[in-house]
Amino acid sequence: MSSLEGKECKPCKGSVSPIGREEAQKLLGQIDESWSLIDNHHIERSWSFENFEKALEFVNYAGEICEKEGHHADFELGWGRAKAVIWTHKIDGLTESDFILAAKLDLLD
Repeated sequence: MSSLEGKECKPCKGSVSPIGREEAQKLLGQIDESWSLIDNHHIERSWSFENFEKALEFVNYAGEICEKEGHHADFELGWGRAKAVIWTHKIDGLTESDFILAAKLDLLD
């Protein structure tokens, strides 16, 4: 468990710049190793499930977390799989809040 899941996502006012690769790598080390940093633009992780129903249930729980945090991931859902893709859309890049949300999704494991 990292310290990130205890933090709250902060609303982005659009006046901040995306974090750099070094900071992103540091934060990536604080979440589940299944997350990948893609082009220093977003992070993504996939989960496997025994059927569609379980995958959908996961996405619904993850969606509740997103709503509570006011920070929303993009999800891909299919039979026995779900994928979350996270970045701060307002600045088209990563902020600490993206990693906070990822840490909270990790708690669903």
